[in-house]
Amino acid sequence: LQPISRCQADVRRQLSAPTGKCFCLYPEEPRLPAETSSQILESNITPTVLFLKRMEIAGLGQCDFIDRPDPEGLMQALEELDYLAALDDDGNLSEIVIIISEFPLDPQMAKALLASCEFDCVSEMLTIAAMLSAPSCFLEPSAGLTHEAVHCHRKFQHPEGDHFTLISIYNTFKQNRESMCVEKWCKDYFLDHGALKRADAIRSELTDILNRIELPISQPSFGTKTNAHNIKRALLAGFFMQIARDVDGSGNYFILTHKHMAQVHPLSGYGAQSQKLGLPEWVIFHEYTLSDNNYMRTVSEISPQVFIQMAPLYFFYNLPSSESKDILQDILDPDGSRNCKDGKQRPLTSNSDCTTESQHTTDV
Repeated sequence: LQPISRCQADVRRQLSAPTGKCFCLYPEEPRLPAETSSQILESNITPTVLFLKRMEIAGLGQCDFIDRPDPEGLMQALEELDYLAALDDDGNLSEIVIIISEFPLDPQMAKALLASCEFDCVSEMLTIAAMLSAPSCFLEPSAGLTHEAVHCHRKFQHPEGDHFTLISIYNTFKQNRESMCVEKWCKDYFLDHGALKRADAIRSELTDILNRIELPISQPSFGTKTNAHNIKRALLAGFFMQIARDVDGSGNYFILTHKHMAQVHPLSGYGAQSQKLGLPEWVIFHEYTLSDNNYMRTVSEISPQVFIQMAPLYFFYNLPSSESKDILQDILDPDGSRNCKDGKQRPLTSNSDCTTESQHTTDV
């Protein structure tokens, strides 16, 4: 169940006539919006921009969108592709993005998967990419069973973060898949059997692509410290733009790229164990959802040293000024010299009204 617009309600009413009836249930206040916004205006358009440039359909300025994204959104998408080394100095596609576009994944996830070939954690990154591409494997518990569902999900939680928890769930699912009771096992642990089967199919598809383009697939080594370190390096190779820091030790995370404040989603492993073990200071997240609390989903702990190692230098220098950036700068340059030696700088889109990290920002 989810809210719809008045236009959608009218369409459904017309489809049901003359042989059926359509009942629209909604509160009088707030009233239904007249129309819903087009998805392209609300979602990340970086994959769309990459597709248009790969297909050479038209220049972005001349492309005839049904609903044109705003110019800032298009520029931000081009900036992200530039930071991912997907564009050359002339704005054309680089050689690496030709490989990236072979995968049915967002550019950031595809870049992380390619990086895993270098860091010998391909098997684990395949699982992460598949689990995040499939629908959520966590079932919504019915009334009265919320505590039991949280207790079951907690059995899979990995101390390194949610990305590692997804690997644990998938590996356990594969171990039980040969059993005749795998569907009952999923039901008992409040997991979606269909979503896990879909993730398994996506993983097989991604594996076939890696074999087709002759990229190496390392043997699984999940559970070792070296493997955990390599997984985080591979994730940072693609998602270095999605880093946040806990500024007060109470779960108020400052997102470095646009100075917004966010919270870890309550269903995250860190949300469940925060009162016992505390929250990590630096995290990498997969998704940022604008809501009442600006939730980050699929969160894992990282170290600032590894972030500095994996993030492009010109991306780091273009980060908006903040206390978090100063901390990173001190790690990068302990002598205190903060002069940028790389002339390739492009300003990131930021909210100029946010001047301190302690300010909770909800506007975009």
